[in-house]
Amino acid sequence: MQILVDADACPVKQIIVRQAKQRSIPVTMLIDTSHELNDGYSIIVTVDKQADSVDFALMGLLTSDDIVVTQDFGLAAMVLGKGAKVLNQNGLVFTNENIDKLLMERHIGQKVRRGGGRTKGPAKRTKEDDEQFETAFSKLLEP
Repeated sequence: MQILVDADACPVKQIIVRQAKQRSIPVTMLIDTSHELNDGYSIIVTVDKQADSVDFALMGLLTSDDIVVTQDFGLAAMVLGKGAKVLNQNGLVFTNENIDKLLMERHIGQKVRRGGGRTKGPAKRTKEDDEQFETAFSKLLEP
């Protein structure tokens, strides 16, 4: 098992590394060339700054035993297709039962924005978001 992180905009990298170190689980953080990262524990994979390049690189490393952290619904769907576990930065565990609804909501939002409309952006990150992530992440790490 390894932990793969879509790390470009991931606000919970420190929690991931702390939990992984405690359990001696390897972590790979994937970023594009517009970011820099060195946490002293993770393997850092830097890819070109092109659409979905982090997603493709992550999928190339993924096995069904892995855990992925991403806020990208499309990437989450692909991870589920490979049989791995996946959650977002707020602790939402993506499943085969909820991914279709999430993808549809994303599609509708994109359609509204393309038509000139506005959609609500993400809420400001809270300490509770970090706590929810840590709880869900810890559960996924349990054997």
